[in-house]
Amino acid sequence: MDSSFSTKISELAEEDRPREKLLLKGKSALTDAELIAILIGSGTRTMSAVDLSRMILRHSGHDLATLARLSIHDLMKFKGIGEAKAIAIVSALELGRRRKDQEVPVKPKITSSRDAYDLMRAELYDEVVEHFYLILLSRSNQVIKKHLISQGGTAGTVVDPKVVFRVALEHMAHSMILVHNHPSGNLSPSEQDKKLTQRLVKIGRDMDLTVIDHLIFADHGYFSFADEGIL
Repeated sequence: MDSSFSTKISELAEEDRPREKLLLKGKSALTDAELIAILIGSGTRTMSAVDLSRMILRHSGHDLATLARLSIHDLMKFKGIGEAKAIAIVSALELGRRRKDQEVPVKPKITSSRDAYDLMRAELYDEVVEHFYLILLSRSNQVIKKHLISQGGTAGTVVDPKVVFRVALEHMAHSMILVHNHPSGNLSPSEQDKKLTQRLVKIGRDMDLTVIDHLIFADHGYFSFADEGIL
């Protein structure tokens, strides 16, 4: 199989090297050849890993499905592809096939305070100390993640607003629901609960990251700030 002289990855501008490009611009910015080049790591004396990957793709008609059907022996026919590199390519493509075959889980959607309460049962039912959670939501109110912010004693837990919004921003949440439990079973919000809620709502409004509710959770029921009109 042919090879021709080309610039080695080490001689390229930093932003054009596959690994650096992935770090700087994200995985979606890389071509198929660049992704394969990261897998194989190096090319030959006269051909960079990227150009070697392009040659392999050309041989496969630029079709990843065709490439995935090549055996380790088939891949080793390319000069510069030894057993270890062939195994890396075959393994990566097999992982991609398995991921595609897996059923994509349906993320729950929050349409009411009851939905949020039911969602948190697994985490908060029968708990004997206070926990403070965030339910992070997408623009369509689908759950991105349930995240524990803090836990304390039977009478309270400390919540740092900086941590709350750092977590929400890291997960690119569009909105969130605050949830904490009262182990005593008392569903009435304390003055501290009200002040914290008001503070987080205000910060969220300024950051365009809406706090849509705050639930006080107990095993026998819940209190919703939004339902009670005091958000």
